[in-house]
Amino acid sequence: MLERTKTNSSLLELDKAFQYAVTLAWEDLMTPIEPRAIRIEYLWEPGSPLDHLSVWSVRAGGYQDLVCDFRASASLAHPSGACFGNGHSSDKLAETIGFIMKNQGQFTRPVDAGRHGLVLIHAPDADERREAAAWIKAARALKGAQAVRQAPVPPEDQRQHEEASSRMDDEGYSSERAETVPDATGYSGYEWSPV
Repeated sequence: MLERTKTNSSLLELDKAFQYAVTLAWEDLMTPIEPRAIRIEYLWEPGSPLDHLSVWSVRAGGYQDLVCDFRASASLAHPSGACFGNGHSSDKLAETIGFIMKNQGQFTRPVDAGRHGLVLIHAPDADERREAAAWIKAARALKGAQAVRQAPVPPEDQRQHEEASSRMDDEGYSSERAETVPDATGYSGYEWSPV
């Protein structure tokens, strides 16, 4: 389910993940004009996955320009992915937001959050950059490990796999494993499950 109502503080909020995405791409977003802040806006429909968000650069004097629109799904009117404009470009931002959008069921939103999402990010310091880099590295490593674990087992190996699983069950080991991704502070508490 997209929205998690569980009050487990170990799950990362969607807005924090978007903040990490901007933090990782901050250097790219400083051109053509260095922003004072970056703003992410989205409209969330309860019970539906988030499909569209906009990233804005906020400059001195309150001037704003659209950095990019990101759409999770394509239609006749628009392609999927990031569409940059106004001289902006960032593979890091496009890739990280794409990762978040594909795995958005793994993030929480406060139960009392409204439909309109707004994330304001100011120039990150060195600690915030390290935190964001550590988070995305751990999240990607975990998703890669899950993909390997979910790979189909060749038929000749299937029987051995089932026998090993059965022995582990008999010995009291659970065959289902909950995965956790450490946050950047070293706390290992983000629960991730295969999508």
